[in-house]
Amino acid sequence: MSVDRFLDYITHEKKYSPHTCIAYKKNLIDFQAFCAENFDLEEIERVSYNHIRSWIVFLVENQNSNRTINRKVSVLRSYFKFLLKTETIELSPLKQHRPLKVSKKINVPFSLDEVAQLLDGNLFSKDYLGILEKTIITLLYYTGIRRQELIDLKTDAVDLYSEAIKVKGKRNKERIIPLLPEVITSLKLYLFEKNKISELIDQNYFFCSPTGIKLNEGFVYNTVNHYFSRVSTKVKKSPHILRHSFATHLLNNGADLNAVKELLGHESVAATQIYTHGSLKKIQEVYKKAHPRGKNSD
Repeated sequence: MSVDRFLDYITHEKKYSPHTCIAYKKNLIDFQAFCAENFDLEEIERVSYNHIRSWIVFLVENQNSNRTINRKVSVLRSYFKFLLKTETIELSPLKQHRPLKVSKKINVPFSLDEVAQLLDGNLFSKDYLGILEKTIITLLYYTGIRRQELIDLKTDAVDLYSEAIKVKGKRNKERIIPLLPEVITSLKLYLFEKNKISELIDQNYFFCSPTGIKLNEGFVYNTVNHYFSRVSTKVKKSPHILRHSFATHLLNNGADLNAVKELLGHESVAATQIYTHGSLKKIQEVYKKAHPRGKNSD
């Protein structure tokens, strides 16, 4: 089937993450089921835009947001591009499609005070779980790595002697991230406690639960959400907001945009620029001071 070939393509050639491949597969199976049930059409490579438009209407009626619908349609677009590439079809049914309008999503980063209250306070317990949770939040904030990157971080990828970690990002692209002294101290304490665990089932992974198994996404999300709920009133409190905070705070303090891009593991500066809105006030201050006629505006 074309779907199976496509999934094999994004897994082995495009090297999409397992999480992304699972999401793509579910999306295509759901669309396939919709076409089979409503149009008696089993092979989705034969669909027309009318079929897709009916599916979009179905998604709208079932309370899916425009952002979610655009993401699902984007999967179909990738699938049809693959069919064009393999000469399975001659024209994509989505060629004339335009994404649904969505409101601009702005993630509000944590403030420096909120981060300080959490990391400098006494909110974490002194046992293994508390040390693990604090180390997770510390590494997320000090390095800007993604939640999945933290979960997949291997023990041999953490080099405390060289003061750096090797992170495997999207499409298995590796990058080296330097570590600051505070992070190294936190990692050393965590490792000291980790070595006390009698049975490390997933010992190849740097971060393990108190029972010695690899962490899951829910654990990391709940850790960040729980602790920041104690110091912040912001609506969204997630690992991604910590990544957002990392980038915003660096840019606010004069970091080069390209350097932040490399630290985040972005393929283009355009992806990094979404974090610059939070530093607009800082940019305005620099602009005002640097422009030859800036002082005249006082």
